[in-house]
Amino acid sequence: MNLLKTKSYINGKWVIGNAKLKVINPFDGTLVAEVESLSRSQCKDAIQAASDAFKIWKKYAAHERAAILRKWYELQMEHAEELAHILTLEQGKPLAEALGEIKYGASFVEWFSEEARRVYGDIIPGHHRDKRITAIKQPVGVVAAITPWNFPNAMITRKVAPALAAGCTVVIKPAELTPLSALALAELADRAGFPPGVVNILVSKDASEIGKEMCENRLVRKLSFTGSTRVGKILLKQCADTVKKVSMELGGNAPFIVFDDADIDLAIQGAIASKYRNAGQTCVCTNRLFVQEGVYEAFLAKYTVAVKELTIGNGVKEGVVIGPMIEEKAVISVEKVVADAVKKGGELLTGGKRHGATGSLLFEPTVIANANRKMLAFKEEIFGPVTPIFKFKTEAEVIELANDTPYGLASYFYGRDYARIWRIAEALEYGMVGINTGMISTAVAPFGGIKESGFGREGSKYGMDDYLEIKYMCWGGVE
Repeated sequence: MNLLKTKSYINGKWVIGNAKLKVINPFDGTLVAEVESLSRSQCKDAIQAASDAFKIWKKYAAHERAAILRKWYELQMEHAEELAHILTLEQGKPLAEALGEIKYGASFVEWFSEEARRVYGDIIPGHHRDKRITAIKQPVGVVAAITPWNFPNAMITRKVAPALAAGCTVVIKPAELTPLSALALAELADRAGFPPGVVNILVSKDASEIGKEMCENRLVRKLSFTGSTRVGKILLKQCADTVKKVSMELGGNAPFIVFDDADIDLAIQGAIASKYRNAGQTCVCTNRLFVQEGVYEAFLAKYTVAVKELTIGNGVKEGVVIGPMIEEKAVISVEKVVADAVKKGGELLTGGKRHGATGSLLFEPTVIANANRKMLAFKEEIFGPVTPIFKFKTEAEVIELANDTPYGLASYFYGRDYARIWRIAEALEYGMVGINTGMISTAVAPFGGIKESGFGREGSKYGMDDYLEIKYMCWGGVE
């Protein structure tokens, strides 16, 4: 594979580290590659390179930045199948789903290549006769991005594309479990013609030290992080001393509500698409499924049948829709959630255990009926292929249940009463609401959460804002 790289990319060069990091295929445990692991001092070098390059990149005309971004997008689409194959090998998700991620990730590069031309300021009526006021937007500077393993391609492009479009330079630290997708993007960025130092990607097994350098280094003016709420809080504290601009896309606990007037078949399709994508390992996955009592039994029966039909196995095999979980501790965590649910009165309708040989990271798609709020499945993000299903009676009850969490990322509901649709959509304490759909992610809409799910938005016209500063200019003596 031409895009399989094992060195980090700093200042336009491929760099070796002082240690090796093994990338393991989660399906069968085989070694995919050994990647160079870089140190904190090399991260500092990457930040300096980005700072030096920023002086040049920010002066590029918008159409010049747009053209290079467009080339990067075209290269990603041209090599989409190879990028998807690399992604499946290191992350495990089915190949068709991986290809979908590649195209989704590339769509952000395409979108922001066009948005680069649309960063507008304002002329504001002056407060005195001899005053004129203008407001312009300028790139914030060097951007550090820390990305997760569950979407190793798209989480990079979603952060990096608007940063580059705005005129910022970037230093990216991908997850240790899935660095190959990031390095493949670096190779394509090099071919696209970004000047040295504009795009830097460094791999390291020492995540805490790299994170500290990114947070504490005064040359970094913006940190963008996607990951757990626990780690996000640590990074926020570390960024405080340098008062960086920060955006956080953290954990979720998404409710999926089915009202008794919903189209049950469509709701089942939406719930399965939301819940079992990437083996349930996404921050916007359905976590708690609430079904109104009038349709509870009918929904439960049909949903369980549909889940039993899901094919689990090696992501590179055709027809597989659920691949392995990312690592052993992820499976152990899901096993704990299932055992707790059964202990506290849940009825296991299907699944509930590993699939295949001992030690397998494949976990059967699982449905648990009679779920209640005492369960871990109600309180914690499951991050696995397990659906706890709760029964509710009234609109007020389900709103209280849905909002009873410190998280506020994604939410979903199905129904036909448009007055109720407005009430529910407004009452849900979440940054994103899917109404009669289980799939909400797109480059043209603002992605992000509220409460302990973070702040800032990625995608859409709003996605440029976190990478820009507003400068106010007051012109005196005009008369």
